[in-house]
Amino acid sequence: MGQNLHAVAAISVMFALAGCTVGPDFVRPDPGLPKRWFAGSAAAAPVAFEGSSATVPEPVDPAWWQAFRDATLTSLMRRVADANLDVKTATVRLAESRFQRAAVASAQLPGLNGSARYQHQNLSDVSARGSLIDGLLGSPSISSAKPADLFTGGFDASWELDLWGHVRRQVEAADAQVQSFEEQRRDALVSSLAEVARDYIQLRGTQTQIRIANHNLKIQQDILQLTQTRQQKGLTTSLDVENAAAQVEAIRAQLPGLQQQEAQQTNAVSFLLDLPPDALRGELATGKQVVPMPARFPAGIPSDLARRRPDIRAAEAQLHAATADIGVAVAEFYPSIQLNGSVGFDALKVGSLLTARAITTNLGPSISIPVFQGGRLKATLELRKAQQVEAAIAYHRTVLRAWHEVVDALIAYRTERQRRARLARQVEHLRQALSLARERYNDGVTEFTTVLDTARTLLQAEQDHAQSTTNISIDLVQLYKALGGGWELTYPNAPPEQPISSQRPSKARKPT
Repeated sequence: MGQNLHAVAAISVMFALAGCTVGPDFVRPDPGLPKRWFAGSAAAAPVAFEGSSATVPEPVDPAWWQAFRDATLTSLMRRVADANLDVKTATVRLAESRFQRAAVASAQLPGLNGSARYQHQNLSDVSARGSLIDGLLGSPSISSAKPADLFTGGFDASWELDLWGHVRRQVEAADAQVQSFEEQRRDALVSSLAEVARDYIQLRGTQTQIRIANHNLKIQQDILQLTQTRQQKGLTTSLDVENAAAQVEAIRAQLPGLQQQEAQQTNAVSFLLDLPPDALRGELATGKQVVPMPARFPAGIPSDLARRRPDIRAAEAQLHAATADIGVAVAEFYPSIQLNGSVGFDALKVGSLLTARAITTNLGPSISIPVFQGGRLKATLELRKAQQVEAAIAYHRTVLRAWHEVVDALIAYRTERQRRARLARQVEHLRQALSLARERYNDGVTEFTTVLDTARTLLQAEQDHAQSTTNISIDLVQLYKALGGGWELTYPNAPPEQPISSQRPSKARKPT
């Protein structure tokens, strides 16, 4: 009875120790972001932008691209999660981390191995009759030995008791690594969405530049016709005709470069959607320039960045993994206890192998105590502590960089809107000036150089205004990306089971 009580007490103590984990517990770091607004610059304050657009501290819209009110852009963005190769790669890496986690967690369960062996034994004459030395020493020798067959089989089981949380800390670190890869996949999706939107907006901006060039080319051709008519009437010289013709050719010279940009930007969008060159040429051939005019721009509050930005969440997961690794290193200093057992069968005949007389058993614990490791354990512990400090610095750097990106994007969006409004007024004045200059030139009051200079200035102003419109849209995309908008859980959870080149295109799913 007393022995049973001792055994029960020992088992109770053992299981109590199994619930112990050494090393520091992870505490979520404070990102140190302001609670109300992105301070530090008057340009980032929540005031109305010129053009009836206001930035407000409301939650960021996950489907932020709908603010552009462009059906083609929305269609493209719905395909990114399933088609983009960076997102697919991140999905495979996430699956790898989950497999790695499963391999680490397997150490929490007992290991069981089965074995079977057949051995035919035939001793040599020397082995059977004994050696000469054995005979001289008077040792008994086997006078005869017959060939024998030996059949063995059985099972071996072992289980290391996780008394100090060595395995549990490894699983904790593996879970944190899985979380990190999940956030990296979200970050890949956010970046891919922003890149598709940016390339598409630049494409529409280039197409607008082509239309502006063609429109001004028509204007310059009309001016050239006017100078030729006046020359025929003897009202001007060939100098005006040549200057007008030169301006026509100057505008024509811009078109090939713009057309090259249009083709390259179309192919850039195709690449991001895992499509061959020219696959989207028909879909993207024509379209209006993207002009964002949101009445209210929801930018959230700074403290939301730690929740919204996938890179911050990934850095936090890496810090968690580094903290758990310290516990793994601390547990190495403690003894490890392993329970071992085996059940086998040994027999000289197959028919006797599964009988009760052939059973062999072996059961008992083993303990391993680190006595001298040459400083390896201490060095490993200090290494893990240093890696935790490095992960903490990386987390702080990620948060600070995100804060800067949001403020810079807010400033860029605000100032570019102001610049675009002033360029629009400049274009209006120059159009009036060109109309007046042409009338005065036709009446013989103004020299042709005035018409020519005004036309050149108008062309440049219209191009600057179109480029500013493109820049505003790109700044808005960058702002949404900086705020961490656009990730969700609609992309595949499993990696592709066959090479991507042999798969059929999957249907796009609408992000939620």
